[in-house]
Amino acid sequence: MRLFQKLDLMIKKIYLFIPSLVFLISTSCQSPETPSTIQTVQGPIKTDQLGKTLIHEHILVDFIGADSTGYHRWDRAEVLERLLPYLQEIKDLGFESLIECTPAYLGRDPLLLKELSAASGLNILTNTGYYGARDNKFVPAHAFEETAEQLAERWIKEWEEGIEDTGIQPGFMKISVDQEEVLSEMHQKLVRAAAITHRATGLTIASHTLLANPAFQQIDILLEEGVMPDAFIWVHAQAEEDLSQHLEAADQGAWISLDNVNPDQIDRYVAMIKNLKDNNLLNKVLISHDAGWYSPGEEKGGDFRGYTDLSQFLLPALQEAGFTDQDIAQLLVHNPATAFGIQKRLYEY
Repeated sequence: MRLFQKLDLMIKKIYLFIPSLVFLISTSCQSPETPSTIQTVQGPIKTDQLGKTLIHEHILVDFIGADSTGYHRWDRAEVLERLLPYLQEIKDLGFESLIECTPAYLGRDPLLLKELSAASGLNILTNTGYYGARDNKFVPAHAFEETAEQLAERWIKEWEEGIEDTGIQPGFMKISVDQEEVLSEMHQKLVRAAAITHRATGLTIASHTLLANPAFQQIDILLEEGVMPDAFIWVHAQAEEDLSQHLEAADQGAWISLDNVNPDQIDRYVAMIKNLKDNNLLNKVLISHDAGWYSPGEEKGGDFRGYTDLSQFLLPALQEAGFTDQDIAQLLVHNPATAFGIQKRLYEY
């Protein structure tokens, strides 16, 4: 199945790049050029303003469940005081942007993020979408009854009108799926809702995925819905041991997100990134920590992991392995701007 989908995708990409073909492309189809706009919690910026970026981090995550979480669970002023030094630390390391991946019903707080952005000077992005992993514990009750189209309508509304009454727009989508041989109906619905939302908004789909099997199932669904794999970020791809799967997904256009950088696995991260570079796919790699995690209900938010291991350990190891300054800029500046730039990445049969 994936072989046929891949061949079909190759044909469609040829259609997109060779205008002399007798082929009618919808006006909603976009060119593969770098998109021009990023949506932050403080408003839109140009992609060249995103700068050095951590593409998958967390400020606050509330694991109590969709039926119990809410803003009553934390004090924004207290969280800001605890978190601001960590953001100032990465600002001092030259980072200009942080992409916050906590979804709705799991601790997303756009007003908190806006305050932290203003105080730290960092661009911060928040998201729309629902998190289906962990047996749908963090999926709101209405999602079990509504169709993919109805869920997409909610997510599109957040893009058009802002999240709740804040006026703050999401900069991407965050969904997730469980590790199943075949994606559940709920998780297939979340992926289809994301595809519908992408077609309407151009927001990129970052999906907590882990292994290759659910990654390729999601890519197949997106293809069925007319969305190019270029709109899809395979989140936590470092969980996949077979590195050829990274190559296959990246070759189709998907983003390979290696986003739990920590000192204990630096050699493995270097090997994964080098594998993609050696196959001319460094332009499809994203790297980050998946760190942070202020936890409501715990004293001072519990143990908080900062965002410096990438700078302290991974970048020196990459340089030692022969990665150039240009390669590092590709990973931390150019790839995030392209991946999260708002652009409809579509084709038609």
